[in-house]
Amino acid sequence: MAIEARGLVKTFGETRALDGLDLTVPAGGVYGVLGPNGAGKTTALRILATLLPPDSGSARVLGHDVSADADAVRGKISLTGQFTSVDEELTGRENLILLGRLLGYRHTDAKLRAGQLLKALGLTDAGDRQAKHYSGGMRRRLDIAAGIVVTPSVMFLDEPTTGLDPRSRNQVWNIVRTLVARGTTVVLTTQYLDEADQLADRIAVIDHGRVIAEGTPGALKASVGSGTLRIRVQDPAQRFDAVRVLTEALDVEVQLESDPCALTARVDDSERSVHALGELMRAGMTPAEFALGQPSLDEVFLALTGHPAESAPDDEAAA
Repeated sequence: MAIEARGLVKTFGETRALDGLDLTVPAGGVYGVLGPNGAGKTTALRILATLLPPDSGSARVLGHDVSADADAVRGKISLTGQFTSVDEELTGRENLILLGRLLGYRHTDAKLRAGQLLKALGLTDAGDRQAKHYSGGMRRRLDIAAGIVVTPSVMFLDEPTTGLDPRSRNQVWNIVRTLVARGTTVVLTTQYLDEADQLADRIAVIDHGRVIAEGTPGALKASVGSGTLRIRVQDPAQRFDAVRVLTEALDVEVQLESDPCALTARVDDSERSVHALGELMRAGMTPAEFALGQPSLDEVFLALTGHPAESAPDDEAAA
């Protein structure tokens, strides 16, 4: 195991950020830690990275106790937080050379390593510009480069794509996949459920400082015990009539999506779904699109916690 944590508790005043958290992370691959703001994700990572002591409980990273053997843990990990950690007055290249020197490289080797990382992360052309002139996506890539000047055995990524555009998010995802292919274990916290679905081999769902479910993305979806019927009507004006017809045919609640033509319903019986589609067409509302498949991780999270992934207040940040 790369990480083993048992009964972690951490409070900030009256806020209980962690409430007996248990976590077991196998070596290799991407382990997703999923939960809303205030669930305890960042607090857990800060304890595992030796930046915070737990009030009670224990944790080991690569066999080393995070409290009793913190230096050994720090020698094997890297942490990239939610906010940029580089010096904005230095260029990207200068930031990486400085970190290389601090980590024991000779000056020539630090320059070589900086050039390798800038090239690998697509920052060569921007390498001699001050970091304060980088876009959000470029800063995140520079942050990750700073975290792998010396390739870590375990890398903690705390919501690395928050606020990024889709192209920049995909670039960060590709970096994560490359790190894993080279043997690094990545622990990724996120509240973007599609991100966990794309990257994680296993996922722990955290709510109110506890792990409430754990497993592969497929197993978590299967645990909800139903599939999902997704339908898009051709005319938004038909949507409420379609809800009425589908509710009667399926005998379940039909959800309205943000797309003004889209509807979803959790179903256990594919034959009933076919019957419902027939009823819809007999009512003169032939779907523009329809699909029957596993629930999304958003639906899994809602089923497990009773609220969407982004609905909780950010108590942890406030604390």
